[in-house]
Amino acid sequence: MKYEGNLRKMRTQLLTGQEVRYFMPSEDGEWEVNDLIGKRIGFAFEGRINCVACGRLTNKAFGQGFCYPCFKNSPLNAECIIRPELCEAHLGKGRDPEWEKKHHLQPHVVYLALSSGVKVGVTRADQVPTRWIDQGASEAIILATTENRREAGEIEVALKQHISDKTNWQRMLKNQIADADLIQVKSEMKALIPQSHQDFYSESAEITRIDYPVREYPQKVTSMKMDKVHSFQGVLEGIKGQYLLFEGGRVMNIRSHAGYYAEWEL
Repeated sequence: MKYEGNLRKMRTQLLTGQEVRYFMPSEDGEWEVNDLIGKRIGFAFEGRINCVACGRLTNKAFGQGFCYPCFKNSPLNAECIIRPELCEAHLGKGRDPEWEKKHHLQPHVVYLALSSGVKVGVTRADQVPTRWIDQGASEAIILATTENRREAGEIEVALKQHISDKTNWQRMLKNQIADADLIQVKSEMKALIPQSHQDFYSESAEITRIDYPVREYPQKVTSMKMDKVHSFQGVLEGIKGQYLLFEGGRVMNIRSHAGYYAEWEL
């Protein structure tokens, strides 16, 4: 089996009681990456990168696969992507007001996720549980549901003074998960939500538990970047988040290689 094309973030599917299924998009459709676990695969990268927004050839990828003009101008890279409390979609503003209206002027959730430790985060309601899977969370629970991105961001700002908004990716990939009760943490976080946003609090105690297709977790991880490692062969031990886990602790973040033109072969 051989795959050739520009890499994209893997599509995921979570069915009740089953491990996450991963699918790699391609020009001919997509192929299931889970089928490659336990097999030796190799890749080759010859330096070609195409912008994921406009398709133009770029010598360097900015953000997650953008050429520099798109990185500076695309709404996908607006400051409110990283800092949702700055979103102005409700005011009809933004790099692309119509795009903002479609993506940010809609229900968002503030969530608590357990990956390395407990973290707080924000995502569109229709991105649950995709966002949690992409971050490698083992468990997640909705803390609040808001009407737009800015409101969710304002709650996150208040909470991240007391709880992390980051994931330690090395610990996550080694499956070093903190022992924490998300329902208890959620109860403690309720009082930290601004009074003006208390009505957004979710009373649901439903926890989403996520299992990943990993044969063996590494004790030590080494990240591979195609800019430096142009070719590689190894046995695929598993997938977690958007990372491929190879034998010997070598790992590759597929999302950070969006737009890279590569050849993969079984």
